[in-house]
Amino acid sequence: MRPDIYLVYLLLRLFGLLPLRVLHALGAGLGRCLLLLRGRSARIVSINLRIARPGLDEAAHRALLREAMAESGKMLVETVKIWGGGAQRALGLVREVRGGELFDAALAAGKGVIIAAPHLGCWELLNYWLCSRTPMAILYRPPRLAATEQLLRKVRGALAPEQVRAEGAGVRTLYKRLAAGGTVGILPDQKPRAGEGQIAPFFGRPALTMVLLPRLAARTGATVLYAFAERLPRGAGFRIHILPAPEGLADADLARACAALNRGVEACVERAFPQYQWRYRRWSAHGLPNPYKQAR
Repeated sequence: MRPDIYLVYLLLRLFGLLPLRVLHALGAGLGRCLLLLRGRSARIVSINLRIARPGLDEAAHRALLREAMAESGKMLVETVKIWGGGAQRALGLVREVRGGELFDAALAAGKGVIIAAPHLGCWELLNYWLCSRTPMAILYRPPRLAATEQLLRKVRGALAPEQVRAEGAGVRTLYKRLAAGGTVGILPDQKPRAGEGQIAPFFGRPALTMVLLPRLAARTGATVLYAFAERLPRGAGFRIHILPAPEGLADADLARACAALNRGVEACVERAFPQYQWRYRRWSAHGLPNPYKQAR
């Protein structure tokens, strides 16, 4: 490991000793400061909230924006606790699991399991929880800084999922794992590259949507479950949610399948609305009206 990356690791271990309630308070303060600065991130969050909650009056919108920015700050800071304290300590922050029986049943069926984990709550903790139950592979795009991968392997330790690159060979690996009854994790709201997706409604507005997950489900017959780790108030810990996939997700008609995929994401988001990664420019795509022009 490079010396500078190792220094980051040591700092994570040090600050990981802080109580979660303290880190969440710091993160909430950071998010509210970013809102006061009216930077690009806050403008994008505001635009996304207007799309997803078009019926709110101005006062309600401002209140939701403050809450979403505070949760965004918590998300950034809580990584210190999840990575810095180690996997086992992080798992001690799980206070409740809802829908765990769905995951157990899917594993017992032996037909393969696809975990659709949106950008919601604390997905690093969700990875730990899933990997503590079964070996898992996740589809990812390599970070721009290659040395970051060394840090990820170090902090995740024995509960690190197998990281499969989002390319041809990696996708074939996912098919093989599912065919053998294994488990894979995919971010269902990850915007695909131009020409690789399907337009489908997301919170009532057309969005470029991945086709990989529906194709995996259709070709392998694997069970698809949605999952996320909800952040509890005042640093009390986290609640794991496991939800069934909407009907039609494995449909041969990709337009119908992708619409179902997005409905599944929406169902998760509605359970912890401010904790979604509203900084993500989900509705930008070639050929679609760009709602983010004003945020530049």
